[in-house]
Amino acid sequence: MIIKQWKVGIFLFDDVEVLDFAGPFEVLSVTSFDDGAKPFQVETVSEQDKIIYARNGLKVKADYCFDSMPKFDILIIPGGLGARKKEIHNNKVIDWIKREMKNVQIMSSVCTGALLLAKAGLLDEKKATTHWASVNRLKNEFPQVDVQQGVKYVDEESIITSAGISAGINMSFHIVRKLLGVNVALDTAKRMEYDIEFK
Repeated sequence: MIIKQWKVGIFLFDDVEVLDFAGPFEVLSVTSFDDGAKPFQVETVSEQDKIIYARNGLKVKADYCFDSMPKFDILIIPGGLGARKKEIHNNKVIDWIKREMKNVQIMSSVCTGALLLAKAGLLDEKKATTHWASVNRLKNEFPQVDVQQGVKYVDEESIITSAGISAGINMSFHIVRKLLGVNVALDTAKRMEYDIEFK
């Protein structure tokens, strides 16, 4: 029997890195108990109600826009060219992230999504990580962030950041373990045929 089902929102935007959002979507959507019950309800959200053009031309349509979205327990902010070139300068998005931090149990980022969390002031005086190619940018533009290198993810309780692209999968398994225990996380990894080791 499920004690709780977490509503997970994954932010989509133009030029989002595909695996940044698809990896966490797959891990959390696949997670289930022996009776088939699913502890995560995973949905997507974008700023506006329109088609999103992800990296390399993949077209996706979010379940919700900012104006129609429900309350999420977990919010995942992916990265990609769109994050580091456009969304970091989008005040509506940054304000939304800042506002949603008060509503969620876990705010997380994948890859350069960490830049958006930093711009929203959520990483001040916290450890965080990002894609190796953007580590120096995170350090230089946000010196108040304790940037970590050589790790797949950093857990700061209510905020979890991951390194680049595929590291979002590792972070998602960590979220499963954090909320549901190591056995559920390992069962999910086995179902996905994904090799995972927890530190």
